[in-house]
Amino acid sequence: MTDVLKKTLFFFESLTVPELTPYVHRKMLKDYSLPQVEEKVNLCLSQHPCFSQDKDNWHLNLEGLRENDQFYSLLLKKGQPQNLRELTKRANNRKRKTKSLLAEEVLLISDGRLVQLDNGYWGLTEWAVEANHYSLKHLLVKAMKMHPGGLSIQQIQDVINSWRSTETKTIEGVLRKFPYFELVGEEVWSYNPTAHLLYEHILRRFLNLIGKQKLRWRQDRSRWKDKIESMQSSLREAVSGQREVAAALAEKMELAGQHDYLLTQMAEKDLLLSLRKREILRYREHIKKLESKSNCILYQCRLWVKKARDTQEDLVKMKVLLLKNQNSQEALFIKLQQYKGKDRENKSNLRELKENHATKVAELQTEIVELKQKLERERAAALLEERRMMEEISKLSSDLKKVLRAEEEHQRAQFMAKQELAATKDGFKVLEEKLKNPLVKLIISISSLFKRRYPRKPV
Repeated sequence: MTDVLKKTLFFFESLTVPELTPYVHRKMLKDYSLPQVEEKVNLCLSQHPCFSQDKDNWHLNLEGLRENDQFYSLLLKKGQPQNLRELTKRANNRKRKTKSLLAEEVLLISDGRLVQLDNGYWGLTEWAVEANHYSLKHLLVKAMKMHPGGLSIQQIQDVINSWRSTETKTIEGVLRKFPYFELVGEEVWSYNPTAHLLYEHILRRFLNLIGKQKLRWRQDRSRWKDKIESMQSSLREAVSGQREVAAALAEKMELAGQHDYLLTQMAEKDLLLSLRKREILRYREHIKKLESKSNCILYQCRLWVKKARDTQEDLVKMKVLLLKNQNSQEALFIKLQQYKGKDRENKSNLRELKENHATKVAELQTEIVELKQKLERERAAALLEERRMMEEISKLSSDLKKVLRAEEEHQRAQFMAKQELAATKDGFKVLEEKLKNPLVKLIISISSLFKRRYPRKPV
């Protein structure tokens, strides 16, 4: 298990314990369940110092131990796996100390650079890693982890072709098959490890449910088989009861024949009637007992026949129920396939909704920013307009006060003018009365003549 974990962590660089468990289960411990294998893997990782943990991810320590540097340099020099026992024998033949030349096997196991091969051979971990042994899904996970920013299908094919040749259609089929490979942009794919763990967990639960359903179906089948066997045994008992009833009826007929023969003998031999009266009575009692016994057997036979018919009806009902169960199972399987398809469609719809939601959120945020800027501009304009209106209101109020004051003065002046007009009218009336005198009219006409003849020169 240590060597399998070394090769897997060397190829994938960092994995969690649930991610390591399927690789180990594929290579070994196939009789164990996945939780048991996960427990073994966790124990092995914690026991050996060549494995280091970073949060939940485990890494392979490639620095190694100083005691194994000589053996590591020997493997690099040879370029092929070496047998530890043969090297120790050669060292003993040369009379050198084996501890100074080669490290112990326990130290080699705890070294992440070295892996034990078949027949006691040891080699480098990078030699034992074979990409062909991993499925295309695992190679895609490896490529995505190497490039977390995402890759196009052509770039993924270039990366995977360095390990083994693969067609573009197969790569695209695997990417679209598993939901933890997400399409980030236009033809750019990325890997989601949390979705991978959730997918494995849901798949495990689904397989457990299927196993429980199979166990339940087997239990129901065994129960129905037991019930059918019990009914068949009761049917055999009913048939044997019918045979006993037939034998009793034959015996009854034989006794009836004997009784008729006795009656004929009694008719012929009236004299022997008194002598054989007791015997006849005994025969009658015996016949009555046989009749009652035959009646009981007939009643039991009828009950058994009825029971057999009921069992046959139950068998028919059970067969109908069994057919219904099979049909329902097939319908459930079809629904399960439909639900899987719907789940895939829902996931694709959910991705589209997420993208639409992101775009809508971005548009709404830009609209909100623009509306906020517009609102601030309108607020500033409103403040300026309010200030201008207040200034105009103050100016208009001052002008209104001035107009009211001018109107009051005008009213006062009008009042004074009215008073003066009334006074002038009174004076004019007095002058008219004075001008009615003929002497005054004559003087006025003379003065007017003088004015016409001798007009005043302008100064």
